[in-house]
Amino acid sequence: MEPYLMVRLVLGLLITIVCLALAARRALWLKKIIGSGQPAVGRIESPTVVAEAEAVEVLGQKKLLQWVVPGTAHVFAFWGFLVLGLTILEAYGALFNNEFAIPIIGQWPIVGFLEDLFGVLVLVGIIMFAIIRLRTNPSNQGRESRFFGSHLGAAWLVLFMIFNVVWTLFLYRGAQYAVWKNGGPEEFPFVNGGAFVSEWVGNLLVPLGLVTDQWLATIGILLQIGVVLVFLIIVLHSKHLHIGLAPINVATSRRPNALGPLLPMYSGTEKIDFEDPADDAIFGRGRIEDFTWKGNLDFASCTECGRCQSQCPAWNTGKPLSPKLMIMNMRDHLWAKAPYILAGGDEMSDETRAALPATALAELDRPLVGSREDDPHRDTDGYTADGHRSHEGAVIDEEALWSCTTCGACVQQCPVDIEHIDHFIDMRRNQVMIETNFPSELNGLFKNIENKGNPWGMNASNRNSWIEEVDFDVRVFGMNDEDVIPDDVDYLFWVGCAGAFEDRAKRTTKAVAELLNVAGVEFMVLGEGETCTGDSARRAGNEFLFQMQAMQNVEMLNEIKAKKIVVTCPHCLNTIGREYPQLGGNYEVVHHSQLLATLVKDGRLKPVKPIDETVTYHDPCYLGRHNKVYVPPREIVKALPGMKYVEMERSGTTSFCCGAGGARMWMEEKLGTRVNVNRSDEAIATGATKVAVACPFCNVMLNDGVTSRKQEGAAREEVEVLDLAALLLETVKSE
Repeated sequence: MEPYLMVRLVLGLLITIVCLALAARRALWLKKIIGSGQPAVGRIESPTVVAEAEAVEVLGQKKLLQWVVPGTAHVFAFWGFLVLGLTILEAYGALFNNEFAIPIIGQWPIVGFLEDLFGVLVLVGIIMFAIIRLRTNPSNQGRESRFFGSHLGAAWLVLFMIFNVVWTLFLYRGAQYAVWKNGGPEEFPFVNGGAFVSEWVGNLLVPLGLVTDQWLATIGILLQIGVVLVFLIIVLHSKHLHIGLAPINVATSRRPNALGPLLPMYSGTEKIDFEDPADDAIFGRGRIEDFTWKGNLDFASCTECGRCQSQCPAWNTGKPLSPKLMIMNMRDHLWAKAPYILAGGDEMSDETRAALPATALAELDRPLVGSREDDPHRDTDGYTADGHRSHEGAVIDEEALWSCTTCGACVQQCPVDIEHIDHFIDMRRNQVMIETNFPSELNGLFKNIENKGNPWGMNASNRNSWIEEVDFDVRVFGMNDEDVIPDDVDYLFWVGCAGAFEDRAKRTTKAVAELLNVAGVEFMVLGEGETCTGDSARRAGNEFLFQMQAMQNVEMLNEIKAKKIVVTCPHCLNTIGREYPQLGGNYEVVHHSQLLATLVKDGRLKPVKPIDETVTYHDPCYLGRHNKVYVPPREIVKALPGMKYVEMERSGTTSFCCGAGGARMWMEEKLGTRVNVNRSDEAIATGATKVAVACPFCNVMLNDGVTSRKQEGAAREEVEVLDLAALLLETVKSE
């Protein structure tokens, strides 16, 4: 064997054995710490669903391509590495056989062309990444940079390693081509053409002579193998774990996008029975060990890209909540506490505990959720200057936790399907049910729901007051001693607490009722038999109160044999339609915008009165992102004669929250600027005179925002916020 071939073989195998041993050790540690979490029930979907998710999100890079420029750069890098996997195989083959070619396809010119093409595209991708990171550097943009708080040093190191993979690839392939051109053995598989970059590099190396090129090929192969293996080790020790974990996280995430229903609380693999909970039941997440293995996988999969942070309404209005930084902080805490967890946790012996690293022991005293006042090294935003929390305070700032509106922007944007909202609500559950530590305003919410059956604390006898304000008959269940909903009733109209008690929402209720009456749709309301669905209680962390409300409603709806329900509140839509099935309540639930759009399309409602107005539409988070209802509301607006429709800059899947979700409707907004004012400013900026909404919470929040801007002289007096139903009714009722 030629000396250069002997060196190639021996060093190549030695590098591989050492690096793979180190990588395997780290991979085993990761498997153990991620798997140490609590059971995660129902995580593996059907093979068809998993295959579709992998094809669309992983191979198709759908979520990443929502941001065209960085998404394109990532596609180049991702697909480049898939294709360049062939060149790594060729490099290893050359260790044992200097004339190696991949069986069957190994000498096809098209294969050589694709390998070189994607090598170039990877270079283009890392140049794009470098420009993006330079332009959005936190040192220049501060909190406005989506990379605020990300580990930028690791990112630059990875870009450098990717560059090393590409240039060593072209070095060894070019040298192989030069060896062949100099009359040596046919080391290069693509001597018949295709590998255009390798040939160009090879022609530059031909003048160096056969022997030199043989050694350059050997050096290039060893460098290629070494760089790839060192890159693997770096990935396993950095945020770039997502390269390997993202496909697993996508495969085990809830569909679609983990939005809509919250998960029930489990003790092991069994749902918690709140009437008789197990002694070892875990109520929410009070320690990092309480999270499921899926939660641990989420933390480990975070790419630190900041897409969630850039879309978060709390972060964009100066609150201390960053979905990215919260996930990163929990991951860092998990890594630091890992020696304690893997050594047996609370069950370990005193001797084992004494042998733990000091860093792991220090983490034991850190509460998962706490006040920023406990940490003297934190600035007024709740984070240190570089975006991280110091190790002296709690892992998660309680003000950040309670700033979440559960709008779903973070989950919708996340390219690796992290389920931020589930984790935040689980921590709220622990704070409410175990620690009894929550914003004081929620005391009133909980008491009102428990004692009065609605968040406003109004008497149930007032639920029918809106009926007295319409000039047609409204059927109320039980008025004629019905035991079940009559067969001639098309829909049970679930009015909702806001629709019954809040003046602006009552206008919507009356408009929907009148439109259904005009269209000849038979409907019935429950009146005093209706009570709060429990949505706000659940998202405030009071799962017990939610279960109490939900079970009462499910029992009643099942008893009266409810089948088709129409609601005006997206939160009711989501709770009744997607969360009540967890308790045995399965109904066909539609939002009033869906039903009204169908009635207009079928000609049963005819908008005839022209209204010379400019209209914009605000997507409610729980109608849009959580339940994917985007088209029907726009169909209604565009069907109105004489109206000009304009979109806000943030609309559809990127719509900005009104600030009321996640029980924020019932809490004071003390930090930063008001979310509803931020959104109102965007609506006003369109020049619209009508701001259409499809949610009673949005109606309240945007009305308040627009009113405050009118008082400041920043909005015209004619700007009006109203529900789609009221807007439609204006054109259906001709004079």
